[in-house]
Amino acid sequence: MRLKSYFPILDWGRRYNRQTLTSDLIASVIVTIMLIPQSLAYALLAGLPPEVGLYASVLPLVAYAIFGTSSALAVGPVAVVSLMTATAVGRVAAEGSVDYASAAIVLALLSGVMLTIMGLFRLGFVANFLSHPVISGFITASGLIIATSQVGGLLGIKTEGHALPELLVSIYENVGNINFHTVAVGAVALALLLWIRLDLKNWLTRFGLSKGVATIIVRAGPVFVVLLTMAWSAGMGLASRGVSLVGDVPQGLPMLSLPSVSLDLVQQLALPALIISIVGFVESISVAQTLAAKRRERFTPNQELIGLGASNIAAAIGGGYPVTGGFARSVVNFDAGAATPAAGAFTAIGIAGATLLLTPFLAILPKATLAATIVLAVLTLVDFSILRRAWSYSKADFTAVAITMLGTLLLGVETGIALGVGTSILIFLYRSSKPHAAIVGQVPGTEHYRNVKRHKVETVPGMLSIRIDESLYFANARYLEDLVLEQVAANRGISDVVLMCSAVNAIDMSALESLEVIEHRLKEAGVRLHLSEVKGPVMDRLAHTHFLKNLSGGVHLSQHQATTSVLASRATNTTQTAA
Repeated sequence: MRLKSYFPILDWGRRYNRQTLTSDLIASVIVTIMLIPQSLAYALLAGLPPEVGLYASVLPLVAYAIFGTSSALAVGPVAVVSLMTATAVGRVAAEGSVDYASAAIVLALLSGVMLTIMGLFRLGFVANFLSHPVISGFITASGLIIATSQVGGLLGIKTEGHALPELLVSIYENVGNINFHTVAVGAVALALLLWIRLDLKNWLTRFGLSKGVATIIVRAGPVFVVLLTMAWSAGMGLASRGVSLVGDVPQGLPMLSLPSVSLDLVQQLALPALIISIVGFVESISVAQTLAAKRRERFTPNQELIGLGASNIAAAIGGGYPVTGGFARSVVNFDAGAATPAAGAFTAIGIAGATLLLTPFLAILPKATLAATIVLAVLTLVDFSILRRAWSYSKADFTAVAITMLGTLLLGVETGIALGVGTSILIFLYRSSKPHAAIVGQVPGTEHYRNVKRHKVETVPGMLSIRIDESLYFANARYLEDLVLEQVAANRGISDVVLMCSAVNAIDMSALESLEVIEHRLKEAGVRLHLSEVKGPVMDRLAHTHFLKNLSGGVHLSQHQATTSVLASRATNTTQTAA
């Protein structure tokens, strides 16, 4: 059983049959057709030769089929990770050099090792530091940067930079060198790809084709655009007219080997590799969870880390660069009926076949076609509505989104994501340092206690009941201390204070010391301190301290019991005084 948890193929492989084989084969054909132009385009986006995109789409798919748990997740090059690769590797080597390609391979290896270690040590929770607003802002900004970076490819000019200001300046400086033949190719490719995505399916169904066949044709649409522009390139001699072509692409697959790794290179790429790993994992897991929920399938996040780690290590061995689960191709894989991760392995076979047989024909493919493919793919990532939704729901979340988006656009992807994470953590610390605490009273006729500001409740004279709606730790311990003592100082008639702890999941040492200070100060003022609705794990920790032994009041199972106990104690004291 332990072995199956690390090798999910041993589990689903036992149930594999002719029906699942057929489903996986059909899905793999559709995804292969979609993945070929995408892989070429994303490799160029990463600053690498186009064939590297194909290399990164073979072994990683096989590795994920062995170690992954999602039946539909399609691993391979994706736009955001390709941009992050270009940013990271561009700092250590010149684009187009051998060192650049080697650094990209090392980056994949480092990412794979990090993801695998995170999975083995069950560190998937690290991805929680990337909140949804931060990820949305980051992906939107990255989509804009990627689309802008491809303007040069569509206009036939050279552009440089990994942040929006640099790219815009580069475009402005080179706008006088526009090649109008390239513009024509890019415009036609962009228009065709847009029409294929938006209207071709409706157009085909009007001619009597079934929705299934129409969907397959639409998925294959980018390949038709590639073939059309290749024919245009050959027929019109676009190379002689200054149109940039893909050029000679090595035929066949690279020799399997691990890259040579130097300590200096590891130090330079370690942080980018970690960021790429976490961003890639978040992107993959969000897609995989959504698709798994639709089929009510078992999904294991920590094993996914191992699956993605193995995929990146495989990418490094096969001469690729960092990969992760892609949203678009995973949805296509799911819709095409992929039943097991074996669909990815069959896709790898298809990509390998294309690499062996089709690469000689790619020399005449205009790069403008690939630029158009990237632009259309990434514009679907851009979602400015997140700003409006965040503003209307939470100004703090809006701040995180805005800082992430602006940081990414103006300073680059790594700085942007770091700013977003830092802002989210600061917002969390600020919120938790001032926990919501409400003075509560009894709802008439019930044993329920609610906020006196929100409900019509009854309070006991001389008794202060405060509900704490946050765990107590070093950041908010002083806040609670000040709150209780201020309330008591403002009402000298208080004889009992009850801290309602129903929402307190933990109390750390700093908070314990603050509770001891509160107890000491209240006792000096002749006020008793009580606790109510303390959770079991919290009570277990308090039981090992002197706090409960020195508590002037009591610990009560419920707030109502605390109120009843205080009233009974007062009645007893009154009787004894009268006697």
